[in-house]
Amino acid sequence: MLDGIYYLFFNLVPNNFLLVSYGLYDDTALFTLIKEGSVAAFDELYERYWLKMLVRANVLLHSQEDAEEVVNDVFITFWKKRETIEIKISVKAYLSAMLQYACFTILANGKRKRKTISNTEITDIADDGTEQWLSFEQLRNELEKAVCQLPEKCRLIFRLSREEGMTDKEIAKTLDISVNTVRTQMNRALTKLKTTLHSFFIF
Repeated sequence: MLDGIYYLFFNLVPNNFLLVSYGLYDDTALFTLIKEGSVAAFDELYERYWLKMLVRANVLLHSQEDAEEVVNDVFITFWKKRETIEIKISVKAYLSAMLQYACFTILANGKRKRKTISNTEITDIADDGTEQWLSFEQLRNELEKAVCQLPEKCRLIFRLSREEGMTDKEIAKTLDISVNTVRTQMNRALTKLKTTLHSFFIF
């Protein structure tokens, strides 16, 4: 599915660019060319980071489908907004900001299926808060701390859902409780996480 970005992408840009290998270019040089409309430079940046970003998104979302869609959205948004984007620290940090904001927005809204996030919303948080997103491990630690603060039953159900990928029915059967109880506890967990993480992330 991730390959689908190419079909989406080439519907957005001209196809008459000369394809050149930019493997020796650093990110800053690539971004300069991308701002000028270089598809080849964008392709190099995509190949350089898409797998790392997919892994990060998958770790946070525990959903391959959602992770792929979020990564696709980030790169498409990055291309669409290329002329107005301002890199304050590094291209890598900027992409990380976009990706992680999108992932935590999904978590905060308690949706396993991707919620549409506006292009402006994603790029604004990357522009205004890049420093907050430099350390991926720091973000993971913040989420883990928030999860650990949940009541025992909420925490267990949340982990079974998000980390083990179990459905509500599977969790109910495993814990010998009703599906409604699972859903109630998940709602409590997600509400608590959203409240706790609000001071660290801008949702």
